[in-house]
Amino acid sequence: MVYPHTSTITSMKRILFSAACLGLLSLGSCNSSSDTTSTSADTADTAVGSAPTDNNAGAMDSTAGGMGDTTAAGAGAMADPSGPTAPHSDDPTFMKSAAHSDQNEIQLSKLVLEKGATGMAKTHADMMITDHTKSTADLKAIATKKNVTLPTDMDAEHKAIAEQMRKLSGKDLEKKFMEQMVTDHQKTLNTMAAHKAMTQDTDLQTFITKTTPVIEKHLTMSKDHNGMM
Repeated sequence: MVYPHTSTITSMKRILFSAACLGLLSLGSCNSSSDTTSTSADTADTAVGSAPTDNNAGAMDSTAGGMGDTTAAGAGAMADPSGPTAPHSDDPTFMKSAAHSDQNEIQLSKLVLEKGATGMAKTHADMMITDHTKSTADLKAIATKKNVTLPTDMDAEHKAIAEQMRKLSGKDLEKKFMEQMVTDHQKTLNTMAAHKAMTQDTDLQTFITKTTPVIEKHLTMSKDHNGMM
């Protein structure tokens, strides 16, 4: 029997050993590449996850829009320091003027409803009756406490305005009504601001503070509705 030469066996072992090493190196390279790819993907996912979300951006836009809307809504509802006021030289005079103001709005609103006002004019008139009736009740409690007798009808100026409005109908009547609401509520707001600055009566201070936001709302709505007529 013939046996391979020792040197031949050694050469074969070296070849097999080298092949095995190459296989291991290739496997290690693949694993390393796979790990690198996985790490890169994780990094990308982390970067995407840390980016600002659309929900946050939307919330900021909504907040900014809300602030803008609020400012616009209140922009026209401010007292005019140089504008006309009702008489308010002392507290009893102010209370009587405020009572007349309530009656002016209530009676004119009832007039336009009786003549068939519709849409925005009807909605506005209903609100005037409700809110100014409440204001009258609040004021009457203070007046009773201070022995002041309040008027229960419109002032002479508004009685004349009511006579003019009775001759109108339809859109002409509604337009006149809304124009008058703008004029009246601006004057009332001016009067309240002016008297609040001069009165020392805590009851009237509280009444004015409570009523002013309602008058501001009425003035804003009056301007908006009048602009749509």
